Amino acid sequence: MRHLIGFALALVMAAAVFFGASWGYLRLLRIPVAGGAVATLPASGGSLLHDKNVLLAFAALAGVGLLAGLLIAVPRISPLAAGLPGVVLIGWTAFYLVSVQRAVQYIPLKNDAFGRGFEALLINGVLAFAGLALIIPLFVPSRWYRAELPLDVEQGRLAPASPTGASSVLLQNDWGQETAPIRTDQPPAY
Repeated sequence: MRHLIGFALALVMAAAVFFGASWGYLRLLRIPVAGGAVATLPASGGSLLHDKNVLLAFAALAGVGLLAGLLIAVPRISPLAAGLPGVVLIGWTAFYLVSVQRAVQYIPLKNDAFGRGFEALLINGVLAFAGLALIIPLFVPSRWYRAELPLDVEQGRLAPASPTGASSVLLQNDWGQETAPIRTDQPPAY
């Protein structure tokens, strides 16, 4: 069930990269022009904190980055959630290296801002690096199985701690009664 939810989260991540990141990246790449001929600085050379376009584009990119970071870092989430979009992004970049025209031809919504932004991400190599970061959880063995508690504390019975059937023992509540206090009046024996 965890991997099925991970597959659904992979679809969400793929949509976030295609719609959110590509739109935000394209919007940040735009060079504003005054009068159609002369390029000017963004926000007329002033603070970018007051430029709505820059803030919206940055928020879209930051949101996609936050989602990717959560899918990569949270151990309870299946590695498929981040890994599948990562594999697709690396595959699309490899396809781009083999055949530029065909890789760009298959981008959906090519005439829209999303398609143009995805193409810009692909051409600039950002998709390759994002894909490399997203596939990291696929290579962490502990992400493929759900961790179980090593001991049923309420019942006092051992439970398997790993899929191999090995178990571990937690300390009991009365462990302090069986230990002697540390004496501070004598130097330690080495």
